[in-house]
Amino acid sequence: MGKTVLTQRKGAGSVYTLHGHKRLGPARLRIRDYSERHGFVRGTVKTIEHEAGRGAPLARVEFRDPYKYKRVKELFIAPEGLFTGQSIVCGKNAPLAVGNVLPIGSVPEGCIVCNVEEKPGDRGALARASGDHCIVVSHKPELGYTYVKLPSGNTKNCLLYTSDAADEEDSVDLGGRRIIKKKKKRTNSLKYTMKSTKQIL
Repeated sequence: MGKTVLTQRKGAGSVYTLHGHKRLGPARLRIRDYSERHGFVRGTVKTIEHEAGRGAPLARVEFRDPYKYKRVKELFIAPEGLFTGQSIVCGKNAPLAVGNVLPIGSVPEGCIVCNVEEKPGDRGALARASGDHCIVVSHKPELGYTYVKLPSGNTKNCLLYTSDAADEEDSVDLGGRRIIKKKKKRTNSLKYTMKSTKQIL
């Protein structure tokens, strides 16, 4: 008797199936709306839950909808020190406290942060694992960057929100120009050129 082909084994399921029913959902920050850009929004931590396959605990935070008469629940990555019943403040005027969400440009240098947006509007991309944190190194408001030290030890520049009049989800300044610099396309002539070697004296 021959061995079953691997693709045939995958079709049957068993160990290759995804246990998606154990997932709680995507853990992301709030969408940055008008109330966050110009003030703050207050929410309450309802529960702290464990998700299968994820080391960091998740917090279910309940906010009041700023436009309709209803409650909105968001799933955040819970930092160390967060507890149920705690009120969380998100926005430009939020105080510096554990669990609060505020723009990276208004965080003082040397602060330890987690779940940092790499680009404005991506709702959290850096230092999301359990025990991971970033350190704010310096601010460059004239360039629109904040330098952050990653858990690996490397430094990375995170884009700032350029102004309150900018679009809530995109990093566009007042002139309508994108701040994200595109890398130059390498031509075929550059691809095959030799790298310059250092001369040893």
